Amino acid sequence: MRLEGKVAIVTGSTSGMGRATAKLFAQEGAKVVVTGRNAERAQAVVDDIKAAGGEAICVLGDASDPAFAEEIVNKTIEQFGTIDILVNNAGMLSMSPLMDVTLEEWDKVFRVNVDAALRLCQLSAPVMKEKGKGVIVNVASVASFAAHHGFAGYISSKHAMAGLSKSMAWELGPEIRVNAIAPGCIHTAMVDSIGGVEALQFMVDNCPVKRVGQPEDIANVALFLATDDSAFIDGQVIKVDGGFEA
Repeated sequence: MRLEGKVAIVTGSTSGMGRATAKLFAQEGAKVVVTGRNAERAQAVVDDIKAAGGEAICVLGDASDPAFAEEIVNKTIEQFGTIDILVNNAGMLSMSPLMDVTLEEWDKVFRVNVDAALRLCQLSAPVMKEKGKGVIVNVASVASFAAHHGFAGYISSKHAMAGLSKSMAWELGPEIRVNAIAPGCIHTAMVDSIGGVEALQFMVDNCPVKRVGQPEDIANVALFLATDDSAFIDGQVIKVDGGFEA
């Protein structure tokens, strides 16, 4: 029970990496706030956590809406009284090449992938600072380190998330530690939406472990970063990609 008594917000936790993280945190004793847009899926995660003896609530909304961050924090404080851990996992994919991406699409991918994390940090950090301790885990991507044809908005937003995470670490320490996880090819609904693992087979072929990652692979690293086991790790972007970017 490495998170016993802690309160954790996990955004984008109705599926994939966020869901796996929310459920693992609950198994380790955390009271979890599940967020997402789909009421049925959100309630299913909460029900699973409660059935296993944990505590959880869900807050529904769109991560691209700046007001949603305030709702998440307000409901967390109202229900659980504090915030110890924030996992900024909510994200969206943008597949438009550089010359085709519209300003509307560009703006939305940044609002979801970067702005939402910034706003939740600004609202949660004072609570953590007052307590004298807190942890923020941001979900970046292997796209935070490199680029390729297409995905201009997504790649740019994930580079921004890496930089934002480092800035957070510098400005929020020593009370709050901030790190980011950079997943590689992880089998999630987002991957399925672009053709499944087969569409990213080159990532599997070009990593030493020769397999696709699972949401639990990310959840396990998030748990490590959320506990005192990682007490001397701060401001890092940790690749969890099977060695693809080694």
